[in-house]
Amino acid sequence: MTAQTNGAPTGTMRRLPGLRHTDHVGLTVPNLEEGIRFFVDVLGAEELYRSERGPDQEFMPTNFEVPADAKLTLAMLRLPPNLNIELFEWSSAERRTTPPRHSDAGGHHLCFVVDDVDEAIAALQDIPGVHVLGERKEVAGDSPRVAGNRWTYFVTPWGLLMELVDRSRVADPPRLVGPSDWTATHTLQKGS
Repeated sequence: MTAQTNGAPTGTMRRLPGLRHTDHVGLTVPNLEEGIRFFVDVLGAEELYRSERGPDQEFMPTNFEVPADAKLTLAMLRLPPNLNIELFEWSSAERRTTPPRHSDAGGHHLCFVVDDVDEAIAALQDIPGVHVLGERKEVAGDSPRVAGNRWTYFVTPWGLLMELVDRSRVADPPRLVGPSDWTATHTLQKGS
């Protein structure tokens, strides 16, 4: 496997030695308390701990690639049964406040499996500041492997894009992580 930048090879990529599994996903929020409240109240997360760091002229730029005056406060949350989310609130004179759009470099979203996407959308519409994007969609012939998949995107009060998906109508879904994988003891295979 060869990495490419602007179409030109940059070197051979190898699998990271000893890689076992994902530990957490880190997200920056404009207000830590608001972010924690949404994840706990709406998504059922549990707060595990909080921490602070910075400012530090050498440590912050070297280890986080942020300005030297940057300071962070974080909270680690557990979203049962299988995901840890680390929420960051940063302060810095150079802090940007506009999140990237989904189409921008660095764009991202979180997706949650739900039992009934229509019921979940109805609940979201009652939460102040949440914006549901369009109506519920259903995958058809353009993606036959997941035809029947029902989904929608929504935006949190601070601008984080999230998705809800209901795969219960997919006839033969691809192997995606689910309850049967949570208790399995898999290690990633070595090689390319």
